[in-house]
Amino acid sequence: MGNQIVRIKDIAEKANVSTGTVDRVLHNRGRVAEEVRERVLKIAEELNYTPNIIARALVTNKIYNIAALIPDPAVDRYWQAPQAGVEKAEKELHQYGIRVTRYIFDPFDASSFVKEADKVSESNCNGVLIAPIFYRQSLSYFSKWKRDGIPFVLFNTHIPACEPLMYIGQDSYQSGVLAGKLLHFGYKGKATFVVAHIDEDIQNSTHLIHKEQGFVDYFAAQGMDELIHVLQTDLQSKQQQTIPQQLDELLKAHPDIKGIFVTNSKANVVAEHLSQQGLQHVNLVGYDLIEKNLHYLNSGQIDFLINQNPKGQGYWGIHGLADHLIFKKKNNPIKYLPLDIITKENLHYYIEADM
Repeated sequence: MGNQIVRIKDIAEKANVSTGTVDRVLHNRGRVAEEVRERVLKIAEELNYTPNIIARALVTNKIYNIAALIPDPAVDRYWQAPQAGVEKAEKELHQYGIRVTRYIFDPFDASSFVKEADKVSESNCNGVLIAPIFYRQSLSYFSKWKRDGIPFVLFNTHIPACEPLMYIGQDSYQSGVLAGKLLHFGYKGKATFVVAHIDEDIQNSTHLIHKEQGFVDYFAAQGMDELIHVLQTDLQSKQQQTIPQQLDELLKAHPDIKGIFVTNSKANVVAEHLSQQGLQHVNLVGYDLIEKNLHYLNSGQIDFLINQNPKGQGYWGIHGLADHLIFKKKNNPIKYLPLDIITKENLHYYIEADM
């Protein structure tokens, strides 16, 4: 029948049976004589029949409840974008029965995460989208959801051992390698480069550890161990010293610092201090197109931002669950998003883009 869509009616006419009989055979429900069943299946195969899953989803009126376990954007502005992506996907998929309930937790409080994850486990949802930024606390929930047959999609942080339905986000290790290359580019002398984690629980954040390892490995692969010293620092606002004071100590102790790589969206914290101190010789690479970062990118205090496309992470996460639950598509277990390098010269192309 060429490229024409094959309908159940077409199979029924060729098999000389009713459409109801064809429907029962194709969906394996109800009693049908074996000879009729074989004839219908043979004709369906000859006609290359494929079910219209989208149309079926529209007429079944089944509701699929998805739980989105997301850090609170009011605490960290970075998480506004993934939430916007979730909202965009939910609107597109509403007609197919997708309903999303948001469970919002404090990204700096593991007990808040546990409280909301408990609610998810009690909600009888059909699938879960989760940013597992608290590694240790996440593991028991993954085990429970797997036992209960609830598919879950990870975004922002990849934990392969938990065997999620899929992961959506960047390759954290390669983004660290990229950051190393960006800081090293054009600089051939002896120097110290800093990997700075700001207000993070590093031992419980696998994606940040992978970024740091990628950064370190870049210089090792270049055979620059004797020229480039890589220093790791954890800057915490909840210490006796403020972060600017901690930075002052770091810069005084290591006057040969030529570049700083901030592993999360807080490069603006370092940029503000460098600007106030007039330290233009220290290059700075960070992540994410949040307002404060954009200010310092445009002023030249931040040299490069690596865009993690957080809106796309939330958006594709919901679509991945819909593909599995409704459209019965086989998901690619990993959807890596591009490592986009943002400068003040190309920034407006990304700001104007929807995703």
